[in-house]
Amino acid sequence: MTTAVPAQAQPAADHADTQAVLNSYQAAAGPGAAVHAGNRAGSWDLHSGTADTGANRAIGPNDQFRIASQTKTFTAVVVLQLVDEGKVELDAPIERYLPGVVDGNGYDGTKISVRQLLQHTSGIPAYEPTNDGANPDGSYALDALVRRALKHPPASEPGATTGLYSNANYMILGLLIERITGVPTGQAITERIIQPLGLTRTAYPRPGDKKLDDPYLPGYLGGRWGPFFFWTNATFTVEPSKFATSGAMNSTEENLTTFEQALADGKLVSPATMAQMRTTVPMRGWPANLRYGLGLIRLDLSCGGQAWGHLGDFLTGHTSGTFATDDGRHAAMVTNAYVNAEGKTTRIQVIDSALCGTPVS
Repeated sequence: MTTAVPAQAQPAADHADTQAVLNSYQAAAGPGAAVHAGNRAGSWDLHSGTADTGANRAIGPNDQFRIASQTKTFTAVVVLQLVDEGKVELDAPIERYLPGVVDGNGYDGTKISVRQLLQHTSGIPAYEPTNDGANPDGSYALDALVRRALKHPPASEPGATTGLYSNANYMILGLLIERITGVPTGQAITERIIQPLGLTRTAYPRPGDKKLDDPYLPGYLGGRWGPFFFWTNATFTVEPSKFATSGAMNSTEENLTTFEQALADGKLVSPATMAQMRTTVPMRGWPANLRYGLGLIRLDLSCGGQAWGHLGDFLTGHTSGTFATDDGRHAAMVTNAYVNAEGKTTRIQVIDSALCGTPVS
């Protein structure tokens, strides 16, 4: 199914190629999937399947969902704004700002820089928080998450030329933000990014707050076995503070494209800092067309050029990605399931098709 958005640059019917890619992706993803894309002149929307297994409703560009690791770009922007303000140095050791935090069990905070945390070259291993260590109300404290993460020994020495993706890096960066600004990271992200950009459908939830604002996209766990579908609603099953500054936020496709385009347009960090943000390394286990900068993924487009953004996967049943180009094109996609293993068509192919199928305005 396709849906045209009134008064936009192009009708969705002009994007049959992307619709076919989206349909192919959704066939092995969630009950539904959607794309929100466009250029400086406007946006268009495509959808496949349904937003809700109990109703035949298309996923809308203003449906709120859990953006998971797309949170990392928001966290990185705040850190880099502090760099622009002269309060943090990219190549300074994290020990300077968080004395004693990254220490012991093979770690030495005097040898791990802020840049290495941002770029996943710190040597800290991949980390998925477990259910232990919750507060009495079921929420999780950021400093306790970091302590548990660092119980796992280093995977490598700091400064590797290939990155190893770890949520722990961005949890440590959350502590850095709080130490420097004196406010909770959620407040810093809200005051520095969400409010100035008018992202009214974007939120960093307080600990213990699992709600999504209407309209929201339900998330599902399960899958397909032949002609049968088995979906369990998981929308409110995970406490967001468990992932904190690595993955706690909620947003929409519309708000996320606004954010990524503002970042690409130089509205959030200085040109010099943006150049650092876009200095990339290959990532262990990632395809060659994806590289990691400082909280940004570089996507090499099949039609030439590059797009910048991030991907997100959350156990509530939300898988997503948002990218933007310097010439004003943007694309976001979401499916309402946790896609542990993609089929023959990937979300990157969906995003690539949307961006390459959008003319420069």
